[in-house]
Amino acid sequence: QVQLVESGGGLVQAGGSLRLSCAASGSIFRLNAMGWYRQAPGKQRELVAAITSGGRTNYADSVKGRFAISRDNAKNTVYLQMNSLKPEDTAVYYCNADQLRVDYWGQGTQVTVSS
Repeated sequence: QVQLVESGGGLVQAGGSLRLSCAASGSIFRLNAMGWYRQAPGKQRELVAAITSGGRTNYADSVKGRFAISRDNAKNTVYLQMNSLKPEDTAVYYCNADQLRVDYWGQGTQVTVSS
């Protein structure tokens, strides 16, 4: 089993920044893709950004140019730097990791952007 623990959420004004972190622990052999998803009230969970073990990244169109995903493979940690935050970025953000084609999820961290 792999455990994912997120941190860094909170309340910020529009235009501000937050940095999310997600640390993986447990039975780690090789984590493949890691990423961040978010779910706003009444909406489906959606991909925000993902990064492969080799560093290739993928972003949702709505966050391109504002968010940056990175990872530290030695620490089994993935980060999400969020800049120029908008009220529509308000959601619970979930960390995701893939190992041996099994998906693992964190418990989620709330991000609230006030206008």
